[in-house]
Amino acid sequence: MDIKPLYIGRVSKEAADVPTLARKRVRAPEAHRAAILEAARATFAERGYARATIREIAGRAGVTHGLVMRHFGSKEQLFLAAVPGPRDLPELVPGPAETLPDRIARAFVERMERADGNDPFLALIRSAASDERAATALYAAMRRSSTQAYRTVLTGPDADERIDLLASHLIGVAFSRYVLRSGPVAEMAPERLVAWLTRTLRCVLLPFEDGA
Repeated sequence: MDIKPLYIGRVSKEAADVPTLARKRVRAPEAHRAAILEAARATFAERGYARATIREIAGRAGVTHGLVMRHFGSKEQLFLAAVPGPRDLPELVPGPAETLPDRIARAFVERMERADGNDPFLALIRSAASDERAATALYAAMRRSSTQAYRTVLTGPDADERIDLLASHLIGVAFSRYVLRSGPVAEMAPERLVAWLTRTLRCVLLPFEDGA
């Protein structure tokens, strides 16, 4: 008896489609995340941290409010993911403590020199000058994102104080050079600023010779 392989072509097509469908399911969250981050950068730059809302960012990205929260959990976490200013520096921490000041100074200046007037990190700093909530958010976001990483190389009872001083110093330099754009710090060549930052960060990050 001749048995024909009924539906074998259809089954084979469905089987062949399984990897494609799986890839689509994998890509979809990545595409959503990328769209949310792009919308967040634009919204934070235009409206500042305090006035930007998750709902506005979701609408701009073409997704739901719940999907944004599922990916990032809070506006603060979304800001940290979207804006490289406070987020990238802790990635430079692993390595010799002696060269940490230079690594941070160089990365900070290189990142900020590439920033334009619509940079969301600078928009947050600008809004912090007149908005207490934004200032608090800026400080807390930078500190939370960096404390754990810096504690791998900064030891001693004053480690938290040094981490606070680092964040305060970098915010101050960013405000003077990239927001106000006035004064000696704003007029320095980038390499000269790196050299000065390295010196000052050595005082902040490395222990004094007398152990103080």
